[in-house]
Amino acid sequence: MKNFLTLFQKEMLESKRNGKWIWLPVVMMILGVSQPISTYYMPQIIEKAGNLPVGAKIEFPVPTGAEVLAATLSQYGTIGTLLFVLATMGIISHERQNNVLTLIMARPVSAFQYIASKWSSQVIIALSSLFLSYVLTWYYTNLLFSPVRWIDVLTSFLIYSLWIIFILTFTIWIATLLRNTGGIAGVSLTFLAALSLLTGLITKYMKWSPATLRNGATSILMHNQSNDIFLLPIFTTILSSIILLALAVFTFRRLERF
Repeated sequence: MKNFLTLFQKEMLESKRNGKWIWLPVVMMILGVSQPISTYYMPQIIEKAGNLPVGAKIEFPVPTGAEVLAATLSQYGTIGTLLFVLATMGIISHERQNNVLTLIMARPVSAFQYIASKWSSQVIIALSSLFLSYVLTWYYTNLLFSPVRWIDVLTSFLIYSLWIIFILTFTIWIATLLRNTGGIAGVSLTFLAALSLLTGLITKYMKWSPATLRNGATSILMHNQSNDIFLLPIFTTILSSIILLALAVFTFRRLERF
């Protein structure tokens, strides 16, 4: 336990030094807040940018606050996934390239302690960034549009967080297999995109998919959810994350031979 805490503190300090605790929350907050603000001012933006006849007026149906937050979750599902993969892809490969990994594993540190410290630190940073962004977006949504119940926001955040944890766990597993950061990002993004695409195309047979949680979080905001339909993807996502984490430990121990 002491070794794990030491490694965890090292990861958190390193994330602070390389600016991850700054750039990831800031980018996520900009990504989130841009949705309600751009939606609110869209008629003025088009009016100023478009070549409209004199006296022409543009009118858009005013979305509800829930619809704006649902669109924000969609933004998280595309650009957010890319950001989380980019933030995670080099956590092992950089230490391999700089020979830091050899120094760490020369001490009485197990493969599980090493991988668990990486995983837990990345989960805390990612979910903290997502939470700050989501809360700030909720504030502006309530300010510019109709209010959204905080319980719906919290529940949708918790469900969406499971999808983020799955993304991070899969990326860390790939990071134990590959040494090149470009390859890690490419494989991770390709798999996650394929999983999301298949989930959308053959929904009937992909109800178990972790990508279903993205739609589940949106359904909660739109008040048309059925709690029962979330049980299967929640279970499979948690189970898949545990299996991927175990695979990461096994792969790391076998390939690095520590």
